Amino acid sequence: MNQNSKIKKLLKKIVNELENFKAINIVVINIKNRSALADFIVVASGSSTRHVNSIVTNLIKNNKRQIMATEGLKSTDWSIVDFGDIILNVFKPEVRKHYALEKIWQEGIHDERKKFG
Repeated sequence: MNQNSKIKKLLKKIVNELENFKAINIVVINIKNRSALADFIVVASGSSTRHVNSIVTNLIKNNKRQIMATEGLKSTDWSIVDFGDIILNVFKPEVRKHYALEKIWQEGIHDERKKFG
């Protein structure tokens, strides 16, 4: 399996887990040709601090081997999980609105989930 296939498979797994954990407004942003940071940024929301913490804690538990780093687990207004080629951001809705990552990366926004169907 080539590297691109592995990344897409992991992306699909992350999005499916986010849906199972009832994350809100999941957006996948393709930045592969625009940044050396990663291939994809995933942005999602939790309904409360507790929900954000639950989403991120469960994702970490289910994907320990793929995770390079995490940030923000103590505050849980905004948590980041770095999978290397995929960076996941989980916000409380008001914090997500404030930072507006989707606007920053606007050009690359599309529904990657459609490719998995």
